[in-house]
Amino acid sequence: MPLAHPLGEQSEREAAGPSVVLDTFAGRVHVEWEPAAPVTALGQLPFFVEFLKQGGLFDNWVAACPLHYTSPNAPKKRDVLGTMVLSILAGHWRYAHITAVRGDGVNPGLLGMERVVSEDAVRRALKKMPETDAEVWLRRHLDETTLPLLGVPWILDVDTTVKPLFGHQEGAGYNPHKPGRPSHTLHTYWVAGLRLVLDVELKAGNEHASEHSAPALWGLLDRLGRDRWPWLLRGDADFGTERIMSRAEQEGMPYLFKLRSTRNVKRLIEKAMGEADWTAAGQGWQGKASTLRLQGWSRHRRVVILRRRLAREVLVTDRPGGPAPQLVLSFAEVTEDRAVYEYAVLVTALDLEVLSVAQLYRDRADAENGFDEIKNQWGWGGFTTHDLQRCRVMARCVGLVYNWWSLFGRLADPDRRMEAITSRPLLLHGVARRTRHAGQTTLIITSAHGSAGKAQAALTRIAAFFAELRSTAEQLTTEQRWYRILSQALVRYLNGSPLRPPPRLVPT
Repeated sequence: MPLAHPLGEQSEREAAGPSVVLDTFAGRVHVEWEPAAPVTALGQLPFFVEFLKQGGLFDNWVAACPLHYTSPNAPKKRDVLGTMVLSILAGHWRYAHITAVRGDGVNPGLLGMERVVSEDAVRRALKKMPETDAEVWLRRHLDETTLPLLGVPWILDVDTTVKPLFGHQEGAGYNPHKPGRPSHTLHTYWVAGLRLVLDVELKAGNEHASEHSAPALWGLLDRLGRDRWPWLLRGDADFGTERIMSRAEQEGMPYLFKLRSTRNVKRLIEKAMGEADWTAAGQGWQGKASTLRLQGWSRHRRVVILRRRLAREVLVTDRPGGPAPQLVLSFAEVTEDRAVYEYAVLVTALDLEVLSVAQLYRDRADAENGFDEIKNQWGWGGFTTHDLQRCRVMARCVGLVYNWWSLFGRLADPDRRMEAITSRPLLLHGVARRTRHAGQTTLIITSAHGSAGKAQAALTRIAAFFAELRSTAEQLTTEQRWYRILSQALVRYLNGSPLRPPPRLVPT
């Protein structure tokens, strides 16, 4: 006999489990769980997934991965790498955080995954990759992401940052910022202004000097090819060494570095104090050019001395056991009227006026902002294992996903670059529920962001661009599509000039 009253919504709620009654300030609330619902907290990720698909980024990355399993019960390579991408995008910095995305019922399928694997499966997969093969694989994809942008004049920023450790890891060594705290070091090479990672090398904590960066630096430039070299190599005082500068001079590479306040540098400053030919160097600084040859240098080099008058008096004391200075200065001049100056000395191969040299070095501060972002808002400060091999692989994986997201953010707002602390809540987060009807899949997104309307407009504009790109996809190669995406994302950086892929040689 057919039921007079078919099962309805009430029966579905009962099947999901008993409800919990809560007494809130808004009255009594009934709470129920629906664990298998096709929902996600990263509801706006599908727009980024299309970015990866149209650019051929994710498919090519997975296909070239040197991860091979022999067991029929092993996870699929795409599931492992997709899990890593979801975790990195979500802002995780520990493998244990992967559990937070295992209940995502929407995005894994959009990435072509069958399931989200466990944290242990990710760790085992990274250990299974041959270190040399993994390095070649990730460097290749970092290069493919950034190489099209290096046809215009650009600056290469080099720097080293410390990754504090909290255990007994291989290579844990001296931490120059927190003595007694073990650390690793990240030697990084950036496209200045764009904040894109060209490469990153994770080394032991006691390998933080520029001499440990040099092999990867010149190896990177060899891979790029002379026609893509930067017009300036820029770094802090760690890189103002004879070994780096002499090699740059041999290669015909202009450079700009800061010098440490050594004894002979201080003598140069003392001599300049009494001279009157100081010129404006911008933002309250004064400067003058000179030449200097330090002990160990093979030649005299051009230096630019900068000074800035401080806004308030500073107590300066060299007396052992005396009171601590109110402001730590590398070198200071206290005149008779109590004016206090701080000094900095730059060494450069550039033949530019003092103002331009000073501004170029001030612009380097943007690289420090990038370090702060990728360490504290991405995974460079974490994803730590006992062995160095997996830490190195994961550092480059984080750098690659960081590049992808940075370029996607430029599609949303070509006028400025948003850090992850701003762009993730705006362009990624939002509750989405998947529905299917008549063969059509629909995602219903609800964003709690105060600028949800702005995000919707930006993502709709991105979707329209990709729709236009799909209409010509049959006539374009993957490389050509990627060049068009980059041209759209970096239209301001390129001054509206489209990027053109190199011509392909047709065999005769």
